[in-house]
Amino acid sequence: MDIATLIGLVLAFGLVVFAIGSGISSFIDPPSAMIVIGGTIGVMLVSYPLGDVLKIIGVAMKTIIYKLPAPKDVIAQLVEFSQVVRKEGILALESKVGEVDNPFMAKGLQMAIDGQEPNEIEDILYMEMEKLKDRHGKGADLLTQMGTMAPAMGMIGTLVGLVLMLQNMSDPSSIGPSMAVALLTTFYGALIANIMALPMAAKLKSRSKDELLLHEIILTGIQSLVAGENPRVMEQKLLGFLPPKERQSSFD
Repeated sequence: MDIATLIGLVLAFGLVVFAIGSGISSFIDPPSAMIVIGGTIGVMLVSYPLGDVLKIIGVAMKTIIYKLPAPKDVIAQLVEFSQVVRKEGILALESKVGEVDNPFMAKGLQMAIDGQEPNEIEDILYMEMEKLKDRHGKGADLLTQMGTMAPAMGMIGTLVGLVLMLQNMSDPSSIGPSMAVALLTTFYGALIANIMALPMAAKLKSRSKDELLLHEIILTGIQSLVAGENPRVMEQKLLGFLPPKERQSSFD
């Protein structure tokens, strides 16, 4: 679980509520919320297929519920496999594939054990990485589109409120509610876009880069395993993916 996303949401919404203070009831207006939330959902349905729109909640949850092994741990595991291959051969890894939690690594190892050509392994794994990138990009695009449309619907609500207000200037009692719709729709749209949708889209893009980096490490490691490289050489090659401060060799 990513505690940073939860802390960020609580902090951002908490500061807004703190700034509003005791007047929070004045910021609750169902018609305004319907215009922004309902309108945003409607526009999303126009922009994307129904199946994609229904996945938005699941996509957003990936910014909170997220598990990815540390690159240094993956490197240590690949180096361990390299030592086994060095002593017993590539077929000795067959008993260890079941212990691998990462599906991408397990697939690459199994292809290596099955004796597939290095070029074929590389092509298949690169294709997997491209498809992963496309899937992650689509999820981030959904949230980005939501972050774009919510303020736009808020502006439409503002225009609706202003029109209603101008049409009833002779009735002072109608000016307040109409002005509330005019201002609160923009407020709701800004909250959805700038506290939820756009930051979550940015988090997903960052996560996608982290996972692709991990897959690059795994692909390079499997190429080294197939080539029968020395474990020390392999480790130095893989440590090159990490920042200098994290490059700690297991042979030291």
